[in-house]
Amino acid sequence: MSIERQAAHAGGRLSEEHFRAAVDMLPLVSIDLLVRDPRGRYLLGLRGNPPAQGRWFVPGGRIRKGEALAQALRRLADEELGMSLPPVRWRLRGVYEHFYDVNFAGESGMSTHYVVLAYQVQLPSGPLAAALPATQHLGYRWDTPEDAATDPDVHPYTKAYFTEQHP
Repeated sequence: MSIERQAAHAGGRLSEEHFRAAVDMLPLVSIDLLVRDPRGRYLLGLRGNPPAQGRWFVPGGRIRKGEALAQALRRLADEELGMSLPPVRWRLRGVYEHFYDVNFAGESGMSTHYVVLAYQVQLPSGPLAAALPATQHLGYRWDTPEDAATDPDVHPYTKAYFTEQHP
């Protein structure tokens, strides 16, 4: 079975071996979720895995083959936030590129290139409806843009969201 058919058959997921080869040869397309609470703070997660392991980063993830943007936003909001947020609530903040010297397995010399679609959502007043998942992140916190921009433990790619000028 071809790699493309294997991925389509497995819901857009490749075996680790095929994914490693894809990361080595191609840019990945991902979505970063900029979640803003009513007090103007943004959700950050402490990354538990490479390539940004040990740094505070906004939640997000890859878009799967055959997955429309609206589907990816729904899935990532559910998987990364434990929330059901319809795609119409999200606003495209911008398109970015992230370059890492390591891959998802932390292997140096195996760089990773992401093309990132950053989407922002404003949460309504009130507490979060669900507990935040602990799959990708070791913990979570809410930061003001100013605090995130000056904290040395916040990844530079996340800091960029809070230091650039945007409408």
